[in-house]
Amino acid sequence: MKSKIHHQPNGGSNNGVVTGNDNGCRSESPSPPLSPNRRVLRRQRRQTLLRASSFSLRRNLRYLLLLPMIYASGLLMCVGPFSGLVGWVYVPGSVYRSPEIYRKLKDDILSDNSTALELSSVWKYKRRPKMPKPCPNSTVSSRLGLTSESSHLIPTGYLIVEANGGLNQQRSAICNAVAVAGLLNAVLVIPQFEFHAIWKDSSTFGDIYDEDHFISSLEGYVKIVRDVPDEIMTRFNYNMSSIPTIRVQAWATVNYYNGEVYPLLKEHGVIRISPFANRLAMSVPPYIQLLRCIANYNALKFSSPISTLAEKLVDRMVEKSSETGGKYVSVHLRFEEDMVAFSCCLYEGGRAEKSEMDVIRQKSWKGKFKRRDRVIRPDLNRVNGKCPLTPLEVGMMLRGMGFDNNTSIYLASGRIYQREKHLAPLQEMFPRLYTKESLATREELAPFEGYSSRMAALDYTVSLLSEVFVTTQGGNFPHFLMGHRRFLFGGHAKTVIPDKPKLVLLLQDMDVRWEVFKKEMKLMLGESDRKGVMVPRVRKINRKTSIYTYPLPECECIFHLSSNFSATGNIQNLGTLHPTSNLMNTARL
Repeated sequence: MKSKIHHQPNGGSNNGVVTGNDNGCRSESPSPPLSPNRRVLRRQRRQTLLRASSFSLRRNLRYLLLLPMIYASGLLMCVGPFSGLVGWVYVPGSVYRSPEIYRKLKDDILSDNSTALELSSVWKYKRRPKMPKPCPNSTVSSRLGLTSESSHLIPTGYLIVEANGGLNQQRSAICNAVAVAGLLNAVLVIPQFEFHAIWKDSSTFGDIYDEDHFISSLEGYVKIVRDVPDEIMTRFNYNMSSIPTIRVQAWATVNYYNGEVYPLLKEHGVIRISPFANRLAMSVPPYIQLLRCIANYNALKFSSPISTLAEKLVDRMVEKSSETGGKYVSVHLRFEEDMVAFSCCLYEGGRAEKSEMDVIRQKSWKGKFKRRDRVIRPDLNRVNGKCPLTPLEVGMMLRGMGFDNNTSIYLASGRIYQREKHLAPLQEMFPRLYTKESLATREELAPFEGYSSRMAALDYTVSLLSEVFVTTQGGNFPHFLMGHRRFLFGGHAKTVIPDKPKLVLLLQDMDVRWEVFKKEMKLMLGESDRKGVMVPRVRKINRKTSIYTYPLPECECIFHLSSNFSATGNIQNLGTLHPTSNLMNTARL
């Protein structure tokens, strides 16, 4: 550590010699006596300096006292515990006034069908479908045991994973599990699904996906079994909880699995990873990405009950959309009760709505939202685009973009919060509004009732084959769906992603005219279309750049790998279809 150097004050004598500390006082050689005139001048100079110093000190003290007061006031206004008493600082766009705007513009909206969009010409930005590229055989062969020299490799052991979350978080876990099994040369046991307190779905893998197809599609890449063999389970007294369980860090790298997990698998012959969500980094070697692609687009096919009903729903949507050439728009509406509560946003319910949401948050997430460091700011959440769009706001946005009242809308959603109240304006703007409940009979839906993941699988399939997909709140569902649509449409996601910070400003301007609102919405549609064809640069890929959202070009090579390639347009084979197959014609895409 460098020593500090202390300098003498400028006012000290140049000839003075420091002789010691002397209890903190300096002893210097005396100066010659001053003349009377010089003494007076010296005294006057000292008084002037003293007055100036005193004034400067008082002014600095005033600022020093003022700054803490300003800081404290800011805390009170923004995040302090007494902010409810002093009130929030108003931020433009922070107040939900969409119903007022709609009442003002309603006549203009309902009468405006003059700029109806032809769904087939919505997208200005086009991407030419690429011919499928062969997978790098040398890499695949050497790494995945496909050559004669390496085909007799003995598996290291059995890998058991427990996937948690909803339908698409589980899907991510399944694909990652396949990749990890390939990486560790392990036999993958059909993934188990963790029962979640929010989703409350007891479905197993076989209830949602076709197990036989999953196993056969991955043959030659990763060995899949339904259960751990008896000779292994006897070592653990058939008690799954006795099997060594590993808690893997989030976004774990290949090096982590090779260095930390592989030795344990080799030692015990079987390991269990729980929970298993986002436990593998997005940036991995090509042969690992290939396994993810094969799992997501080839191996994961919905079970027969789901795909059969989903195909009927698609056919009925095509029939209902006869006036638009069989094309329809799907909207993923995240306005369920739990989503509204989790977002900590307020709409027009006042204190009663706030109290209701507080109860739901406490019931579902215990004390998570009551921690001392948790500051709930519904106004800032809205301004920052974190609030779910209401059905009314979605309707106004789409009508502003040019979708007229003849457009068929498929609403992919759970149980909407205050359904009758919030759906009424959307139904008014789009009379051809359909859901799985309105398209299917009660008897058809009965086997799916109470199973949120199976219901979501129906929504996923109908949305996948829509001409336009509208996402309103982010999450795993739209991210997987956008990626799947990019895969099917040769790179173009054909997705409307609202600019919510811009939208909330427009929906609070009581002076906004319909013509102005329409102009802004058309610009927003164009920006969504432009972003729909964008692919992140390879050098910018990080853990948030998901191959499930941006599958091309990495997954482009897998089309020729499928022995079940079909051009029949059968939804049963969605996972193995090329973008140029007859599926698009069958679904009027």
